[in-house]
Amino acid sequence: MRHGFPALAWLVLLATLLLWSGNWIVARAVRDDIAPGIATAGRLVVVLLILLPFTYSGMKGKFGKLQGKTVLLAAGFFGGGLHLAFQWLGLHYTTATSATLYLSTAPIFILLLARPLLGERIGARQWAGVAVSFCGVALIGTQGQLFPGASLASFNVGDALALASMAFWGAYTVFLRMRRDDLDTPEFLALLCAMGLITLLPWVGFEIMQGMRTNLSVNGTIAVLYSAIGSLLLAGAGWTYVVKRLGAARAGVTMHLMPAITVMLAVLFLDELPRWYHGAGIALILAGVALSSWRAHPLQQANER
Repeated sequence: MRHGFPALAWLVLLATLLLWSGNWIVARAVRDDIAPGIATAGRLVVVLLILLPFTYSGMKGKFGKLQGKTVLLAAGFFGGGLHLAFQWLGLHYTTATSATLYLSTAPIFILLLARPLLGERIGARQWAGVAVSFCGVALIGTQGQLFPGASLASFNVGDALALASMAFWGAYTVFLRMRRDDLDTPEFLALLCAMGLITLLPWVGFEIMQGMRTNLSVNGTIAVLYSAIGSLLLAGAGWTYVVKRLGAARAGVTMHLMPAITVMLAVLFLDELPRWYHGAGIALILAGVALSSWRAHPLQQANER
């Protein structure tokens, strides 16, 4: 049982959230400068070039004896490739303000995926929380048009992609909890990036065949480097540390700070102003998360079963 929350963990957590928040702003700002799959693959290549000289020999000696290889490959598939690419693609079609609010759905996806992957039971109260949260998701995604007679066909495609990105992130976080390997953090990140790069090869090939923007502009290059070194390498290491220290569910809850940080950055750097449905939607999402995460009295929990 862990007691307290050390000062170092607070600092790592805050730095991680700030670096990730900046990534949403950068991705939205350079959406016309570089294709999302190429940008994501580029950041993975940069991280691998930095890490492999220090991790290759250690990984080579450990890989044959690693436990839980399937879990590692799944974490790389969802967290190293799809989550990152869907985030950048979604920001081509929706604002950073809207996209970042879906970060607060992370505990909901972790809850839903913990049942099939970890065998954790979901009670009636938790299902109710999921329903309330997704009402908030629908309100943001339809830009406040969720009224009688409205159709979910009006759900913004960029919002749908951002939401899918968070579903992949939820899967990645649960797989982190299932790790049984002895890789240190740099080795794990290198393997994560390698698996993510393999996952993205068909995506990148499609973008090249479609003639999408492949030549890096100055802004695109800076964005890829920031995403690689700041958002992926430094923040990824910080998140791995926090998850191992606090657990997947507890770490996931702290991500609710990111929307507030990102919205403020979006106002400053992108001239985006929050609308009423952003506030109402995030309120419903957080209410649902609180309902699904609230720990009832043991007697009440027994009655719910």
